[in-house]
Amino acid sequence: MTNSANIRVLVVDDNALLRLGLTETISIEPGLELVGSAENGESAIELVRELKPDVITMDYQMPGINGVECTRRIVEEFPNAKIILLSVFDSEEDIWKAEQAGVKGYLTKKAGEVEDVLEAIHEVAKGGTYYPSSLAQKLERRKKLKNLTEREMTVLKLLAAGLSNKEIEDELSISLPMVKLHIVNLREKLGAADRTQAVVQAFKRGILHLED
Repeated sequence: MTNSANIRVLVVDDNALLRLGLTETISIEPGLELVGSAENGESAIELVRELKPDVITMDYQMPGINGVECTRRIVEEFPNAKIILLSVFDSEEDIWKAEQAGVKGYLTKKAGEVEDVLEAIHEVAKGGTYYPSSLAQKLERRKKLKNLTEREMTVLKLLAAGLSNKEIEDELSISLPMVKLHIVNLREKLGAADRTQAVVQAFKRGILHLED
């Protein structure tokens, strides 16, 4: 018999072993009740609608809908959803994107993860947030930086792909002076001396990933 006061948890992770380990731990943790698990974002959204969990642990990297986009969709439909994102990424941009999507906690997948996840579940269930101090500091730094525009992101990705200014001009059907202006703005926002450093900083901050 389950206790009605238990925190009802849904686990979302595309890695079967990680999902199994987390679900088994939650199942035996006092005060918690595992209500279900999902291996992708689409299934997660359906289970949230069906089960109305108190807390959701969400994997960042999943095929199809990733954890940030899945969080965004769930929060749009259920504004009071309490979601903790688990990720191999710990860059300020990734943490900020997750926070903007509506997560209540963010943890990296490292040693000791399970104990931290359990603590995070209890904390967010009470209405709090859970960011380890190192991640909280990165989030605060990112909040002070200027956001890249959609066009600047497009130019940045083309720079990362090795395109010249002329090739970017042709690709985007914009003038060469406009291309140069976007690059100047990128350098300013990323604190880079040149286009190469802008790309390096973008990867370092998590604005770009190798799979982008």
